[in-house]
Amino acid sequence: MKLWNQLNKKDFQDFFPLQGTVQVDKITKHLLMTIKPKQIAVIKHQNIDEIAARDIVRSKVKVVINADETMTGSYPTKGPLILLNAGIPILEIAKDFFKLFSNGQMVKIHSSHIYVGKNQIPFVMFTEDKYKHLIKISYKKLPVNLNSFIDNTLQYAQKEKDFVVQSLEIPKLKTILTNKPVVIVVRGKDYRNDLLAIKDFVEDINPVLIGVDGGADALLEHGYHPHLVIGDMDSISNHALLAGSELIVHAYPNGDAPGLKRIQSLGLEAKKISAAGTSEDIAMLLAYEKKAEMIITLGAHSHMIDFLEKGRKGMASTLLVRMKIGDKLIDAKGVSKLYQRKVKFRSMWPLPLAALFPILIMAYVHPGFRDIVHMLWVYIKLSVF
Repeated sequence: MKLWNQLNKKDFQDFFPLQGTVQVDKITKHLLMTIKPKQIAVIKHQNIDEIAARDIVRSKVKVVINADETMTGSYPTKGPLILLNAGIPILEIAKDFFKLFSNGQMVKIHSSHIYVGKNQIPFVMFTEDKYKHLIKISYKKLPVNLNSFIDNTLQYAQKEKDFVVQSLEIPKLKTILTNKPVVIVVRGKDYRNDLLAIKDFVEDINPVLIGVDGGADALLEHGYHPHLVIGDMDSISNHALLAGSELIVHAYPNGDAPGLKRIQSLGLEAKKISAAGTSEDIAMLLAYEKKAEMIITLGAHSHMIDFLEKGRKGMASTLLVRMKIGDKLIDAKGVSKLYQRKVKFRSMWPLPLAALFPILIMAYVHPGFRDIVHMLWVYIKLSVF
């Protein structure tokens, strides 16, 4: 177990005082676009999800100060445990104290309070013991939550079925998807490992690559350039937006598209699709309507915990979309867990010998090589005898 969890079980007075500059944002994914290593993250994130936790760890933050419940016990999530195992302290404060923090501000943390200017903010540590207690509660609640989730899904499926049954209104695109394999990348669990797992497929087949919001950053991170980027543009970096991909803003059914303002502020142009459902639903429907050869989704949200972590209480549109396009859909989520090849050194030693053997044979039959061997043998005999 990591150092911080050991300190949780002992007197951690010696660990303090701790100080550093803070980066503040109510929306964790926005904060992660600007935070720097060794800074202190100040967030307002109820039930820290696994994706956010892994990105926080990758950002190498010093401490997480959360002005909300890190875990409520309403459903199981691994996020808090991921942070604790990475040795990142989680300090919970009352919601009203969030407004006292500002970006770049220097704060000091002592054993029971956070000093922000002249203000002393009390905190409670989120510990491994608390996590174990809440995870037990969450599993007990699963049957009730699943029942509610199914009811919500069926209720909204009745309302949203027209959006799936009718053809999607798609603007004219430069990117050609017809009769081509399409890979849709969503910033979901294990998306990085799954991208590595399908590396050979992408390089050999050269499919159309679609990044859904932060999925575009994932593609660029692995050396791929997305042909299309679709989303409400709230969790994608400026770097990805400026990479030259064709952009499609997912707007509300009434046509409002808050993400379009961000596109325009960067001096870019984008098409717009107005529809219900999630952006990944729209990406799948777009590929289907454009008659893609196959649709491979990676990192897509597909079960109750996925959607609860996104703050959605049902998955009506996603269920309906998958029913419609199922004959072309291949879900690659979690493919990296299916099989991981382990290369053993002892199984590799014959390879260099096999490669060296023809070289030795060719060298031996060469007259010049035989002369050198003969001279060496004569020299050895003269030296010894």
